[in-house]
Amino acid sequence: MARPPSSIAQFLRRPPPNKLIQNPKQPPVRTCCNDADDVIKQICTTIRSKPRWEATLLSDFPNVTFTDPMLLNQVLVNQSNVLLSIRVLYWLNSTFGYSPDHSTCCLIFNSLVETKAVNVVKGFLEFTKFVPGSGSGGVEMYVRCLCESGMIEDALQVFDEMPKTGVWPKLDMWNCVLEGCVKNGWADGVWRVYGEMMELGVEADVRTVDCLIQAFCLEKNVSKGYELLKQMLDNGCVPDKGSFDKLIYGFILDKKYSRVSALLHVMIAKGINPDLYTYQQIIHALCLKRMQREGLRIFNDLKDRGYAPDNVMYTTMIHGLCKIKWFGEARKLWFEMIQKGIKPNLYTYNTLLYGYFKVGDIENALNFYKEMEDKGYRDTLIAYNTMINGLCTHGRTTLAFQLFNRMSQKNVSKDVITYNSMIRGLCKESKLAEGLNLLNELVDRGLQPSSASYGPLINELYEMKRIDEVESLWNEMQDKNVEPASVCINDDVIVGLSNKGYVAAGVYWLAYVVKNRLVPRQETFESLIGVLSQRDKLRVGLIAMGHMFKIGYIPSFHLDAASLT
Repeated sequence: MARPPSSIAQFLRRPPPNKLIQNPKQPPVRTCCNDADDVIKQICTTIRSKPRWEATLLSDFPNVTFTDPMLLNQVLVNQSNVLLSIRVLYWLNSTFGYSPDHSTCCLIFNSLVETKAVNVVKGFLEFTKFVPGSGSGGVEMYVRCLCESGMIEDALQVFDEMPKTGVWPKLDMWNCVLEGCVKNGWADGVWRVYGEMMELGVEADVRTVDCLIQAFCLEKNVSKGYELLKQMLDNGCVPDKGSFDKLIYGFILDKKYSRVSALLHVMIAKGINPDLYTYQQIIHALCLKRMQREGLRIFNDLKDRGYAPDNVMYTTMIHGLCKIKWFGEARKLWFEMIQKGIKPNLYTYNTLLYGYFKVGDIENALNFYKEMEDKGYRDTLIAYNTMINGLCTHGRTTLAFQLFNRMSQKNVSKDVITYNSMIRGLCKESKLAEGLNLLNELVDRGLQPSSASYGPLINELYEMKRIDEVESLWNEMQDKNVEPASVCINDDVIVGLSNKGYVAAGVYWLAYVVKNRLVPRQETFESLIGVLSQRDKLRVGLIAMGHMFKIGYIPSFHLDAASLT
């Protein structure tokens, strides 16, 4: 039904656990109190009420053996506070070198899992070296929590260890892990887990196939997902609504609108009514394909049919209209949603702010930005990025740099987008020294630069004929595994570098183009092939020519067949 993964991710196995119980040999001192329950209640009250109970607990209860597992477990159960329980364990460890026994670890592990505090669970497991097994009861719930928290690799590591500890996953658990992979956009993880299911003879169900359909969609192989859906329907099974939504979204991106219509009819026929999310996916995909007019028609049609678009759908439509500069229509929708009592959120405000810059209305953008302050949305990363990018685009770099510096004063952390926008703005004004300083600052802060970080600097340096510095930045970009996106680095720079003897730049760029199925200018191809031919890189030149033919370009020059052998 599904192909096995081409490469299965390898995960580290947890090392064999150390001996868990290393309790000190304390004399079996018994409490003089006849009512043990009262003593336990008093201990719990002390731990809850005293901020620094660790300093006095032994003197408060001199006749109590706190390292007695039975007494310790009763204390932990009675206080019903898992964070205090962990604090008790750390205190026992630092005071007596005590390590909890299996029953205590199970007790705390299950309590932590019930609260879904997955990061605390990880810390607890590392601290105690406890390996939850069949007796712990919470290992399956722990895997679920990890999947829900987006920690899918951790979930797979625990999942892989389950059979070794006596816990054999049931189909529900396999599906939970598959759904976690889908939710995190990891198609390879789906195929890996499904391959293991097939090897172990675990029989799939509708939930399993739902995950496979969505994995195909993640890989942009929507037709395969559609075939799988038809098989399910032919077998009398109805997939989850999420599979329909993913297929509809994928087919719009592939411009296969007849299948979108067919899927909507199948959904309705099978009793799965398309909801706002389904139509939001449709509108979003149409806007991505620059079909905003059709998206707006569907949006208005939904309102006529009694649907009540929510904040997300309004924001999606406003953003789509702003992208094509239909700013008047976008503002109409803005006021319409306010009149209907739908409050714009940070993303809606940011979308309209983006629209002002898109149509070049800088003064109203600045006024709108001030208005955002009243709503508490001004000093946010997304608002700063929109402002800095918009101001740099329209030559207001000085004001953009003021906002850039204010971010530090307001404790708003900058990201790569912030730096890239500022670098681009500085390069447009030929302020290369400042741009290079920001690139160094970006790297020093531990952020991963992108092609947009290097592109403006490389282009500007090339225009100024500072080729040595261009090569230095190019090498740095390669060292950091940054691909040379053609949208950021001019084609002329690539050809120019190759022509000046730096042929590796042309080869690297060509590999990027082929890998990402991009369509550069025909002149760029021809120039690069000419340089490669002159420098005896004919094999690479043939690859470039093959890619030209694949795109549909017909070379306007002639290469002697003998020179290609």
